[in-house]
This record gives sequence, C-alpha cells and structure tokens, in this order.
Amino acid sequence: MTIARKLQDYIDSEGIDYDTLAHHRTATTSQTAEAAHVPGNRLAKSVVVHHETGYVLAVVPASHRVELSTLQEVMNRRLGLATEEEVSELFSDCETGAVPPIGSAYGVAVILDESLDRASDVYFEGGDHRTLVHMSGPNFRNLTKDAQVARFSHPS
Repeated sequence: MTIARKLQDYIDSEGIDYDTLAHHRTATTSQTAEAAHVPGNRLAKSVVVHHETGYVLAVVPASHRVELSTLQEVMNRRLGLATEEEVSELFSDCETGAVPPIGSAYGVAVILDESLDRASDVYFEGGDHRTLVHMSGPNFRNLTKDAQVARFSHPS
C-alpha cells in the first residue's frame, strides 16, 4: 500500500492529515469505488486535458462524466483529452489511469467540479490502481485551493 512519491512528499510538506485505503486492483474509478466500498460521489477522478498552452486536471466525482463542451466554455479554451504518453510524462511516478487530483504536486493546474467542493471527505487514487488516499473535505480543498471551481460534469 503505497502512494506516488511526489504526491506523498507534497501532502506531507503541506502538513495535511490523510490515510490510505488498500483495495484489489481495478481498471476504472467505478470499479475502485465498489472495491473500496466508497461512495462514487466522494471518489475524485482526474481527467487530463490539454489546450494550446499546457495541461489541466479536470477533477470530478467517479460517479460523474466530464462534459467537455461545458468545460471548454468555462475555461474559454479549446480542449482535448491528453494521450497516455502525455499523461505518463506529466505523472511519471503514477500508473496510467491512476492520476491523483492534486495537480500542484506535479505543476499541473486543476479545475474542480463544484460537486466535490462541498464533500465532507474525499478519496482519490494515490498513483496506482490498488491504493486510495482519504482525507477530510477541508484538507482536500486546502490542497486544491488554487483550483478553479465550476460545474462541468453530470452523473453517469
């Protein structure tokens, strides 16, 4: 049960309390929520998108889907999904598909769906497909304090 080194170093440097939750290996965030017995609306899912000047982590509940057209309007930018190669470069200490939503640990901007901005506690991938990081909502919001908050998702 480990989390990505950059993520752990960043959270520890911010003095944030958290714990980890091990689960069997999963391929999707929906499977992760089920395996870990975590409500999908409290499991943060990261979707890496790119635009003409860089990358952004769009963070939504696992029970939701990103509305790319709404996200483009909110950001006033043309967006596309990052390739696996781009994601691997940005999050080199994470497994593909297990990107944590704490972009500041990796120098990536974050846009947070407003539904997660009110959560009492939040779970998210720790960099592999077997470990979740769990923390209070206020601690999560502290780690994502520079994130833009908007509504750009809908339930799956």
